[in-house]
Amino acid sequence: MIFQLSEIIGQDKAKELLRRAVDRRRMSHAFLFKGPTGVGKKTLAQVFAAYINCHARAQEEPCGECPSCRKFASGSHPDFLLIEPEGAAIKIDQVRALKKALAFPPLEAQYRTVLLAEVHTMRREAANSLLKTLEEPPPGTVLILTGDEASGILPTILSRCQTIPFFPLPKAELAAHLRLEAELDAESAATLAALAEGSLGRARLLQKKGLLPLRRRIIETLLGLAPDSPAAVSPILELAETTAKLKEDLPELLDLLKTWFHDLLLAATGGGDRVSNRDLLPFFAGAGQRWSDTALSERLALFAAAQKQLNRNCNPAAVCEVLFFALL
Repeated sequence: MIFQLSEIIGQDKAKELLRRAVDRRRMSHAFLFKGPTGVGKKTLAQVFAAYINCHARAQEEPCGECPSCRKFASGSHPDFLLIEPEGAAIKIDQVRALKKALAFPPLEAQYRTVLLAEVHTMRREAANSLLKTLEEPPPGTVLILTGDEASGILPTILSRCQTIPFFPLPKAELAAHLRLEAELDAESAATLAALAEGSLGRARLLQKKGLLPLRRRIIETLLGLAPDSPAAVSPILELAETTAKLKEDLPELLDLLKTWFHDLLLAATGGGDRVSNRDLLPFFAGAGQRWSDTALSERLALFAAAQKQLNRNCNPAAVCEVLFFALL
């Protein structure tokens, strides 16, 4: 478990704002950590809770040794409360239970800390129930909310919190971290960091799901087949059957394939230094000879059509068959 602010990748502005609030004794009773998914909002909230309750902070970090730090490290501190979505959303019953728990003073911490994760999922009735607590929390209580910048967070919540901005992680730092964490070579780590768009959480999911090898296999197969050739039928049907088995991960795979065609357009227009699929660079020359800029644009449009069909619950295997034949 990460237990030092300095161990969190990037987010220097967020860390500085939080440290400054503590040092100047102007700490808000409610923070909103707002930014993209998977960039460290929840992790920083947990470390910050340990930081403000540490009995012997040294060098602007939790000491890691005092009784409070040891309890935070083991996930057993009685004055740290975590509220996460049940299913798709934080529900009003969860907020009501929280309000009952806050009726009692902290057991031992200087600051009882409540982490409400993914508040952009909160339904309006649950948010309205939380407003009074956000405005005037019980003494010794700090609320930390995390929310996705791309999703709707109710203005009534925004107005009651000090917003701490989070940003996509620098790709070079993320790639370096992935090389150590996942034992990847430099090229694979750079590709994963770029495709994850600066999100460590998404990079971990892509690695765990093993979608990159399948993306490569599909691209190699497409480039090795001639359009309108009878020999293409069997390999395409096999690929369609394999990809259909991904179920909920199928849209993610299609996004990865779409990114590759977008990279081809970038490379064709002089933007080769900005491509994400670094591990597929050996295929760019052949693909550039096969598809014109117009053909690439047409193929990019095919992915939107495929996604619409999936959203309408069309047969995934049939959707993939049509898409892969059209991509040839």
